[in-house]
Amino acid sequence: METENNTSVGQITGLKEKVVTSIKQVYDPEIPVDVYELGLIYEITVYPVNNVYVLMTLTSPNCPSAEFIPSEVKDKIQQIQGVNNVEVELTFDPPYSQDMMSEAAKLELGFL
Repeated sequence: METENNTSVGQITGLKEKVVTSIKQVYDPEIPVDVYELGLIYEITVYPVNNVYVLMTLTSPNCPSAEFIPSEVKDKIQQIQGVNNVEVELTFDPPYSQDMMSEAAKLELGFL
């Protein structure tokens, strides 16, 4: 039994890494940094049946790309072989702040 569980955990971890790589291909058109490094992704959950749930935000509720970015995130994840269902939920709680950016994003944007 342990081997099966470890394999499942390993497969989920591998799929989650592919999801992160796919999300890193999505950019806010106004900022030259991907949405993952910007800190817009709050949660990524991969379920054992290869369903993926992403909880994310935008830089502001009035973001002109509000419809475009979440749908592009979903599209990129759906292109991963083996993924079944993808759900992307948008939230503004907690509100986005620049503190959520990765060090790489802050460096790229000149905040460091």
